[in-house]
Amino acid sequence: MDAAATLRAKQQMAYEAERTAPPEGFPKLADIPGSRYVDPEFLALERSRMWKRAWLYAGHADQLPNNGSWFLNRNTGSPILIVRDLEGQIRAFYNTCQHRGAPLVTEEAGEGRGFVCGYHGWSYTLTGKLTAIRDRRDFVDLDFACRSLVSVRCETLGNLIFINEDPEAQPLLEHIAPMADELKQYAFDTLRLVESRSYEVNCNVKVLLDAFLEVYHLKSIHQSTVDRFLDYRGMTITLWPQGHSRMITPNRRPDWKDPGTIGMPKVESVTEVPANNNVSYCIYPNFIMPPSDSGIPLLQFWPVSDTTARVVSTWIAPDYDPENPHPKWAARTANWERILYEDLQYAPQIQESLQSPGFRGMPLNYQERRLYHWHEELDRRIGLNQVPPEHRVEQLLAPFVDG
Repeated sequence: MDAAATLRAKQQMAYEAERTAPPEGFPKLADIPGSRYVDPEFLALERSRMWKRAWLYAGHADQLPNNGSWFLNRNTGSPILIVRDLEGQIRAFYNTCQHRGAPLVTEEAGEGRGFVCGYHGWSYTLTGKLTAIRDRRDFVDLDFACRSLVSVRCETLGNLIFINEDPEAQPLLEHIAPMADELKQYAFDTLRLVESRSYEVNCNVKVLLDAFLEVYHLKSIHQSTVDRFLDYRGMTITLWPQGHSRMITPNRRPDWKDPGTIGMPKVESVTEVPANNNVSYCIYPNFIMPPSDSGIPLLQFWPVSDTTARVVSTWIAPDYDPENPHPKWAARTANWERILYEDLQYAPQIQESLQSPGFRGMPLNYQERRLYHWHEELDRRIGLNQVPPEHRVEQLLAPFVDG
């Protein structure tokens, strides 16, 4: 964040802390229909029109330590191979042999100079080209050039790997502009993978996402953790195009530092506001990142079924040595997990309520406008005229989107 953006963020936080009502002209937000969380027809539209066309975090470059390294990602609902080819380029393909659909790999990760299908022995290079088949004499006019592995769009943000199953998708960095320039300060190309953990939760994925797009809940479920040092009333929000957003929550004391991070290596290029406040970015639809200058958790929220979800919590950090980690890492990740469990605790019961006649819709407030922005974008990606009227969200926040 440059000097002008820093000043603007400070002024916005001061304004939020002192205001007595929403800003003049802010609209009354229409209720979010509860059916968007449970209706099979709507959820099918969401899967096909949004999830299968979105830029989604797939992994970290440290998971591909050498040319020839690969790992398997199933979080999108499709089996996708992430590969570092022999020239060092990161690529992605469906883990699907072009003969009869058998998997090319059955392990979660590995290394090699190519792929050989275990079913009938078809062989492919790390760039996806079909190079050899068994009993070629029995195939009539088989064109190898037409039988390459099916590629998946794959682009990087420093060491962060993103994939998109839509071959016509806008390039990643264009898609997340103007956030992309602000994210440069975190030097993602220098940050190492610390760990990754996953959690299965019995609820629709949006129940989980909702909790991480606001701080309205801090004084209820985080009383003994983050509410002790964050001033949620000073929280300020920036809404960006394409559903992306940023939330900045000031510390209660400007000079407060997390004692669990003092002495840990830092990213020196991180600017004043994220270094001294709680900043949280959302790369639409499911990537939540609250960075600090000494380590960054990357949260991803994945739909497993209409009523189950997976949360993946990944940490990256500067100068991390997996053979000799900083002694504060164990306590830091344990504290983070404690906070995460606080956020997840009510999700299964919320899902029960969503499926009952007792829930009809969500009346959101000004603090919760990131949720409304998220749902507006979902309808735009599905197609406003494709969303059945009873599930539709009124488009209200365009005048409050920056960029």
